[in-house]
Amino acid sequence: MRALLDRLPPLALGLAALAAWEAAVRGFQVPHYVLPGPLLIAETLWRDAGLLFGSLWVTLRITAAALCAAAVGGAGLALAMAQSRGLERALFPYAVIAQVTPVVAVAPLIIIWVDNAFAALVLCALIVAFFPVLANTMAGLKSADRNLADLFRLYDATPWQALRFLRIPTAMPYFLAGLRISGGLALVGAVVAEFVAGTGGAQTGLAYRILESGYRLQIPRLFAALLLLSAAGIAIFAALNALSNRLLRHWHESAEGPRR
Repeated sequence: MRALLDRLPPLALGLAALAAWEAAVRGFQVPHYVLPGPLLIAETLWRDAGLLFGSLWVTLRITAAALCAAAVGGAGLALAMAQSRGLERALFPYAVIAQVTPVVAVAPLIIIWVDNAFAALVLCALIVAFFPVLANTMAGLKSADRNLADLFRLYDATPWQALRFLRIPTAMPYFLAGLRISGGLALVGAVVAEFVAGTGGAQTGLAYRILESGYRLQIPRLFAALLLLSAAGIAIFAALNALSNRLLRHWHESAEGPRR
């Protein structure tokens, strides 16, 4: 019951904003090719559901592949760097360079260099999603309690035992936090890559539908595609947040509910 009450204020505010939007569009007789109302957007989403949801599936496949690669690659590289200070000094600057380089600037090159269109789009999204997992996991691996580390050394624990039973559990909340960030970034990277590739018709993801709708002045469909993208981003964050709470709820304070 309390959870339902907590959701009422944002829900009421959202419904009020939609009602005001619809009333303004109708009252000022705004053309639908300039700004469609929420009801027209919903009608367009229902009418073009097959087309739009098919494009959404393409975008979600790219996002999921990039996020999985970021999770495995970022965590694996962080573990390797945590074991070797020299490796960290050698590779981490390049990870930072890849993060700060705008993906929209390098996406055209990747599209040209990589023959497989799907792999090229995944690589573009991976560039955006990789660094948060890497940086957060490294921070977690370095955050192990020093007193516990001394205790492990006192009992002659091997480096592998210290890594498995101390450093990895300490890094898990950091890794999951980075994964939640990367989920949204992977979707953004996929959309940016589709904008680049979609102009040539290489893929038919939602970004391509947005471009197509803009060129044809089908603005209600454009808003419907944007709505699906927003819903997909929210669903990805909610799923990763639920995964984090499930993995951490029995032993870590970050997954505990508010104290009453």
